[in-house]
Amino acid sequence: MTMTINTLNTLTTVDAINWFMQTCTASRWCKLMASNRPYNDTIQLKEQALRCWGEMQTEDFLEAFGGHPMIGDLSTLRKKYANTKALASNEQSGTQEASDAVLLNLKTQNQAYLDKHGFIFIVCASGLSAQAMLDMLNARITNTTESEFVNAAAEQLKITQLRIEKAFGEKSA
Repeated sequence: MTMTINTLNTLTTVDAINWFMQTCTASRWCKLMASNRPYNDTIQLKEQALRCWGEMQTEDFLEAFGGHPMIGDLSTLRKKYANTKALASNEQSGTQEASDAVLLNLKTQNQAYLDKHGFIFIVCASGLSAQAMLDMLNARITNTTESEFVNAAAEQLKITQLRIEKAFGEKSA
């Protein structure tokens, strides 16, 4: 079901927080977004999402990153993240068409990335092939953890904005 601004504005605080959790699993971000209602339109909503994201601290970012499975881990995607299923559907659809070799490389490189940086590889995977994701992972794995943290936070914001657009039935540019 498509969300409307009126519906979002009239949800209870708890229901609004739960709704925002479908777009980003950083609980402090969700509480801020719920407490900033009412919104006039989706433009204001997405602007507020950006402002609230800018207020997040390390633990908030890590909580948001923890709301994602590793790219290519479709069994984890189905089991662990049922809460974000409606808005996250097809985010990793490029992995469904991938060869076994590419998927194995994704799995191996994802683990190496996690071991090096302490958090999973985050990328806005919508519309990307598994090979493109693997190429991005390989390009970013050698970065410093500090720069990867910035990259992951920026990618998380893209994912969140995309999920908001999807929830409101908007086409992303």
